[in-house]
Amino acid sequence: MIWKPNVTVAAIIEQDGKFLLVEEETDEGPMFNQPAGHWEPGETLAAGVIREAREETAYTFAPAWLLGIYSWHHPRKDITYLRFAFTGSVSAHDPLQTLDTGIIRAVWLSPDEMRASRARHRSPLVLQCVEDHLAGRQFPLDLISHY
Repeated sequence: MIWKPNVTVAAIIEQDGKFLLVEEETDEGPMFNQPAGHWEPGETLAAGVIREAREETAYTFAPAWLLGIYSWHHPRKDITYLRFAFTGSVSAHDPLQTLDTGIIRAVWLSPDEMRASRARHRSPLVLQCVEDHLAGRQFPLDLISHY
């Protein structure tokens, strides 16, 4: 058996002191997460995060920085996730766009609201990425090379 992590991309988006999250259906009930999802074959990591943000929030996301690369092992599912988190900005929003399957809504929360709702976070990476962003962590996008 060959072990492989699940590679995901996530958009950490701050605007006016609030962060864009999605509330989504999970096996454990409705939970909060950043716009995020699995990296798909044939796309760059940046293209993947742009796609996921659009599908889950109906916003157009422009990645500006790589926030970090995070590894998390889900204890109940025995799955390891390797998350590439990007920060950037959003522009056009299409309020008529149907959101991805399982997404209840997109919502803007302050850091304090996020800290208070951590029991409803999809993973500990949700708050960790926000705290890292608030601490000023950022790496240039050209740190990632695709061949």
